[in-house]
Amino acid sequence: MLTASMTLDPAFRIAPVHRRTFGSFVEHMGRCVYTGIYEPGHPTADGDGFRGDVADLVRELGVTTVRYPGGNFVSGYRWEDGVGPKDGRPVRRDLAWHSTETNRFGLDEFIRWTRKLGIEPMMALNLGTRGLQEAVDLLEYANHPGGTHLSDRRVANGAPDPHDIRMWCLGNELDGPWQTGHKTAREYGRLAAETAAAMRAGDPGLELVACGSSNSAMPTFGAWEAEVLELAYDSVDYISLHAYYQEHDGDLASFLASTADMDHFIESVVATADSVRARLKRTKRIQLSFDEWNVWYQSRFHDEEPRTDWPIAPRVIEDRYNVADAVVVGNLLISLLRHSDRVTAASQAQLVNVIAPIMTEPGGPAWRQTIFHPFAITAAAAAGQVLRVEPDAPVHETARHGEVPVIDAVATHDPDNGQAAVFVVNRSTTEQVSLDIDLRGLEARGVADCRTLSDDDAYAANTAEAPDRVVPRPNKDIRLQDGRLTAVLPPVSWTVIRLALAD
Repeated sequence: MLTASMTLDPAFRIAPVHRRTFGSFVEHMGRCVYTGIYEPGHPTADGDGFRGDVADLVRELGVTTVRYPGGNFVSGYRWEDGVGPKDGRPVRRDLAWHSTETNRFGLDEFIRWTRKLGIEPMMALNLGTRGLQEAVDLLEYANHPGGTHLSDRRVANGAPDPHDIRMWCLGNELDGPWQTGHKTAREYGRLAAETAAAMRAGDPGLELVACGSSNSAMPTFGAWEAEVLELAYDSVDYISLHAYYQEHDGDLASFLASTADMDHFIESVVATADSVRARLKRTKRIQLSFDEWNVWYQSRFHDEEPRTDWPIAPRVIEDRYNVADAVVVGNLLISLLRHSDRVTAASQAQLVNVIAPIMTEPGGPAWRQTIFHPFAITAAAAAGQVLRVEPDAPVHETARHGEVPVIDAVATHDPDNGQAAVFVVNRSTTEQVSLDIDLRGLEARGVADCRTLSDDDAYAANTAEAPDRVVPRPNKDIRLQDGRLTAVLPPVSWTVIRLALAD
């Protein structure tokens, strides 16, 4: 058995826990919307056609924000198609995912759904095939109280109150050649700055997100961020990051160390943004919106034959997640929390069916994938301040990331509620780890809960027939004595330890 240790000290604060860290993403792609969150006629559907079983799971997941309507889909989207009487809405081809969009679900339905669930909407704008005028038109429709052509149209469509969307993404992945309306950094930076200025003229309190690189492997990574921010620094509040991870060629050790890449990605974008800040002599700091992240087996998607038909809501990238995937998702959340001083918003992509924590069958059940659990528990347990922890742990070699510690962790501390939480992963593929945590600075009086997600089979998964095959279970190999906590962590595992603090 390996041994590791770390110390929790409430003085080692990074930043507050941001509720927007626990955001998600709904795109008109595959079955995320249709037979996902929206399925009129389903036994659990409400009067608006929203699936009640999915809504219950979304509440349990703890989602705080949802980015909509894409994704690649947004770069060809006409928002006007999805408002007004449903029988009059046009059916369109979606070039991004080679499918047919019925527009039976649009902006007003999305806002109605978010309000029922208490979720903050995050809207993405089409700056691929459209531009500034369409952006300010959408803003007027969505946010203006009334008395203008477009705001009165919203009222006539059954939404008398403004949608009051505060956070807007200025396009999506426009650095990518696959994107409809792909642009150079200079083309995009100018368009983003001009669009942002026009939108702020209509609503000065908006929070605006500029497109960063689609991933850190892009040949323009770094240079894209620098040039876009040179042009749009004063106009935007955030720059976006997107990253997906998967196991390659049976290399489980490298996959479990995926957070090494996320950490590097975040720190590189921070350095670039702050370099632009210094050159421009500005005081404002650009924040990071990690508004697409997850495990996604992209190699499977790219191996599929190109589609020649135009189906409605086809089954697209419906990855079935296993134990190792859940451990990686838990570790990616650790990275996001660890960087809460600059990553103040994030969106796991996506919410239902499409690379998602929630799966459904049309007319049938909904269930939790393995990755559901670390997200839901972290969203519920993380509160107060994020604490910096520096585990002292053995390292092991990985093919993709070099030497990495077998243990990775972060903690949160909420003295107002008398609680603290430790989130920790064991990235060893074979060895248990005995973890010793010095808690004397926190004055912990007991362990409120300790649960571990692991399995003898790292590739075990949940299904509709066995939805609880993989769930976090009580970890009984834990002891608190004289201000020190010891816990035994199985290989390939994610663990949460909730602590009750002294009054």
